[in-house]
Amino acid sequence: MILFAGPCVIESYEVLKETSIFLKKVIEKYDIEFYFKSSYDKANRSSIDSFRGPGIHEGLDILRKIKEDFGFGIITDVHQVGDVALVKEVVDVIQVPAFLSRQTDLLEEVAKSGKIVNVKKGQFLAPWDMGNVKEKLKLSGAKRIIFTERGASFGYNNLVVDFRSFPIMRSLGVEVVFDATHSLQLPGGKGKSSDGQRGMIPYLARAAAACGVDGFFFEVHPDPDSALCDGPNMVDFKMFEEILDKIMKIRAIL
Repeated sequence: MILFAGPCVIESYEVLKETSIFLKKVIEKYDIEFYFKSSYDKANRSSIDSFRGPGIHEGLDILRKIKEDFGFGIITDVHQVGDVALVKEVVDVIQVPAFLSRQTDLLEEVAKSGKIVNVKKGQFLAPWDMGNVKEKLKLSGAKRIIFTERGASFGYNNLVVDFRSFPIMRSLGVEVVFDATHSLQLPGGKGKSSDGQRGMIPYLARAAAACGVDGFFFEVHPDPDSALCDGPNMVDFKMFEEILDKIMKIRAIL
């Protein structure tokens, strides 16, 4: 199973280290292809006053240290074409954010990096629309493509997951991951930041596991309520461990 997990944004090396110590202990129990996830810059925050991260240079230095200290593969997201050249020197998976999932120039540059590509399906796209995204990536040289479902816009400040999207996107010939934490986000739900429904994450995660997805994406934090980004839809260590145990049992049954 593929697993992307870690804090939403790089707050400090100490937060990432604490999370990494926990994740390393938990994932060693299972057969998992793991990549540590955190962002050096969240360019699409609701408010200009919101914390975005340390920036590309300091952020990549911290991610490089996590990779060296723990032996993890690394995934992070890029928002600009010019970032790809620096990012590809550190990470193993380059992620294209949902809001940018149709940006041709960015997709082409990420595909040319030679790295695994993970594209989050835009909240505004149907699952079959991702066929065009795959074509852009393939024609630009991408060898391994992963699509991540993170919910679709449902009215204002709300998302809904259509579980038909998993088999539809898999039929495109790509691996499909379920972002169990962002799918329970309430975008802009707090006015100047997003809200979330953390308590619903275990239910959707179990349902996705029953659908037979190839992997999961979880934003994990030592103390989500004090996190500087996406706290309401992140999980703490205890919740993550409980969820992971259940979805691995469901996968074993399947």
